[in-house]
Amino acid sequence: MDKEKVIVLDFGGQYNQLVARRVRECNVYCEIYSYRTDLDTIKAMNPKGIILTGGPNSVYEEGAPSYSRELFEMGIPVLGLCYGAQLMQHVLGGTVEKAPVREYGKTEVFVNTKSELFKSVGKASTSIPTPDISLPEHAANNSATQCWMSHNDYISKMAEGFISVAHTADCPVAAAENKARNLYAIQFHPEVLHTIEGTKMLYNFVRNICGCAGDWRMDSFVETSIKEIREKVGNGKVLLALSGGVDSSVAAGLLSKAIGKQLTCVFVDHGLLRKNEGDEVEAIFGPKGDFDLNFIRVNASDRYYAKLAGVEEPEKKRKIIGEEFIRVFEEEAKKIGTVDFLAQGTIYPDVVESGLGGESAVIKSHHNVGGLPDYVDFKEIIEPLRNLFKDEVRQAGLELGLPRELVFRQPFPGPGLGIRIIGEVTAAKVSIVQDADYIFREEVDRAAAEYENEHGEAPSWMPNQYFAALSNMRSVGVMGDERTYDYAVVLRAVRTIDFMTAESANIPYDVLQTVMNRIIKEVRGVNRTLVDITSKPPGTIELE
Repeated sequence: MDKEKVIVLDFGGQYNQLVARRVRECNVYCEIYSYRTDLDTIKAMNPKGIILTGGPNSVYEEGAPSYSRELFEMGIPVLGLCYGAQLMQHVLGGTVEKAPVREYGKTEVFVNTKSELFKSVGKASTSIPTPDISLPEHAANNSATQCWMSHNDYISKMAEGFISVAHTADCPVAAAENKARNLYAIQFHPEVLHTIEGTKMLYNFVRNICGCAGDWRMDSFVETSIKEIREKVGNGKVLLALSGGVDSSVAAGLLSKAIGKQLTCVFVDHGLLRKNEGDEVEAIFGPKGDFDLNFIRVNASDRYYAKLAGVEEPEKKRKIIGEEFIRVFEEEAKKIGTVDFLAQGTIYPDVVESGLGGESAVIKSHHNVGGLPDYVDFKEIIEPLRNLFKDEVRQAGLELGLPRELVFRQPFPGPGLGIRIIGEVTAAKVSIVQDADYIFREEVDRAAAEYENEHGEAPSWMPNQYFAALSNMRSVGVMGDERTYDYAVVLRAVRTIDFMTAESANIPYDVLQTVMNRIIKEVRGVNRTLVDITSKPPGTIELE
């Protein structure tokens, strides 16, 4: 797809994806590459701008990630963030050293609104602290805003041609620029939400300084992708494993719009889905749905339960569920015969986290990326969502006409309820957790809707992910004057931005009381409910 782009060069930090997402929120396409990418490759991409981010070291340490001076001499606008800002100064002749005062956390920063970076940023301030070193341009720094600082080093001397365009009480060069050379450096993190006007700063860079048109939109993506898929597939046949999750569902919708009945979707119902979810997937993509495709539903719950009998260790359960999916899918694929293309719902974070983009350590291996399966006879692979972040996938789903409740469905692990049941998985336990989970989500949604109707906005406690899990703990209870010895259900609800960290959602007590009463009353086999308030870290969002 020929489009203008900004690239992020990753020097090994944790925020590379977040930076790229923030740039895309400015309607500018952005990709992540390792700092090891050579200069000729970068030139061939013809980027409109380059952003440097990450870096676990000090730039002056031996062996610290670096880049050649030529990167800053191409005339392409370059923005260094935190380590990237220090690297820019270090390479170009400035001085970076250990800061006298370590800055960390929310910090008031004073910006020069004459700089294109900080146009329309902050509020006028008459109380401006004098930085540790005297810089005459600070007199024009007349706007204050909040940023997020996280650094041990600081820029004590700027490279030739740079001026300071932002400072804090302890950091004289919180941002610097050499406008003549299109070089900009920000010591703090504009990509995180704690920097209140960070998105505006990035917008100023990519739209105003780089001159990007802002034509990266999901309506145009969908239109262009449909055309490209038709051209690539021609009269060929495409096979897609449809899980019912957001990614594979949007991939199915996109392929269906492009090639219709040339697409066959195989939906393996392993019996570990949320209540009614299998039927909902079939209602959308099956014969009575709105999408023109061949839909095969395989009800394989019995064979999954048989394979999982007696298995309690979480990783072993995951492995069994994953391998059994391959076996079922292989059997169905053989019935179909040779297909020209295998389609997958791979999205951009899958690519980055699998080590195929950026420099950060491989977080996890994704089944969609890397070694292609050898159990299906196909000529080529199609990954229509490979360049999209999750929020963009959801926008594309809405453009395709997928139901809103599916597009904004909560994240759901591939092994499904298999890892929301502590210990052995049985049909009876699956039924318990399905019913309890349904009640929990229904009551939270109802309470949130009532709040929004009354106040005109979603409640601050509304969780990003919430579910019920089944512990392997059984305890004594009393129901109707009779002794019971039943399971305890665990309610888990978290608020998070990126799912890498999370805090427990403070759901109102009366809502939790309603949930507890309904679960105890309506779900056979449960006599106790527990609420998990553990943050991530140290816990994980899922229980296993």
